[in-house]
Amino acid sequence: MSALYPWQREDWQRLQALRQRLPHGLLIKGGQGLGKLDLALNFAASLLCELPKEDGLACGGCASCHWFVQGSHPDFRLVQSEAEGAGEAAEASEEGGKKKASKVIKIEQLRLLEDFFNQSAHQGRHRVVVIAPAETLHPSAANALLKTLEEPTPGLHFILVSHKPQQLLPTILSRCLAFAVTAPGREQAERWLAEQGVEQPAAALAQAGFAPLLALEMTTQAKGDVRGVLLEALTQGDSFDWLALAEKLQRAELPQVVHGLQQWCHDLSCMRFSDTVRYHLGHEAVLRKLAAKIEPLLLMNFQRDLLAARREAQHPLNPRLFLESLLSAYQHCNA
Repeated sequence: MSALYPWQREDWQRLQALRQRLPHGLLIKGGQGLGKLDLALNFAASLLCELPKEDGLACGGCASCHWFVQGSHPDFRLVQSEAEGAGEAAEASEEGGKKKASKVIKIEQLRLLEDFFNQSAHQGRHRVVVIAPAETLHPSAANALLKTLEEPTPGLHFILVSHKPQQLLPTILSRCLAFAVTAPGREQAERWLAEQGVEQPAAALAQAGFAPLLALEMTTQAKGDVRGVLLEALTQGDSFDWLALAEKLQRAELPQVVHGLQQWCHDLSCMRFSDTVRYHLGHEAVLRKLAAKIEPLLLMNFQRDLLAARREAQHPLNPRLFLESLLSAYQHCNA
């Protein structure tokens, strides 16, 4: 359990209103980096707590709360992919050449919970399953979940967390109550980032697409992370070496590369036509210089190609060739 983020107070009150008629399926949805999983875990803990506080938060002192914090509560399950659950350990194993952690929630994970779905609550109240992010469910796992959602046992509640609810089965969506989280205002997010020790909160927030948790994560990453490597190359202007960049990024998460290019090209377009930037505060001078000589039609065509590349980046046949094609096309826009 963690404290609520400042921008989640209103959302928390809305969740408390649901306790009177708690749905069997709740879908907490919104952009990445807003703290949806933390909100879901806090809500799960509060449902299981023996003595919730006046505002509905878990007390943190009862036996149920101790079990929850230790990850051993008999009435709670958290379902994530191997990659999501392993975190840094998964990244280390990939670099070490070991088996790559799965990024999908497998049907075997749902099958292991069949007894949990059908048993009675240990403490006679609720049984709660949090699935995050729900769009990573393998199709077979999604169908297995659907069967349980269609005929849930009394006291069993699912909290699905999703960045991309449009990727979920329509039948799952129809059996869950949608709960859209509130995004923080810019000033509130910047103030929170400053409290976390971020030196340039406005720039960090803009670079992260105004998602405060993503901004905080980016500021703590090593200089050699995907975004850092990409931005360092893009700001070289006439010295941009697309072949060298493709070699550096061939083992990177390709959707991150495409997303970074989309943000950069968005700012190039904005600088060209309105002399403003959205994502790369602090790089206005470089963007202005590049935008002055870029061919607008070529840039628009490249941005259209990036939309298709975003889909292809999930399963490229050859990552190196995929990057070379993409980065050479960007170079062509600036030629």
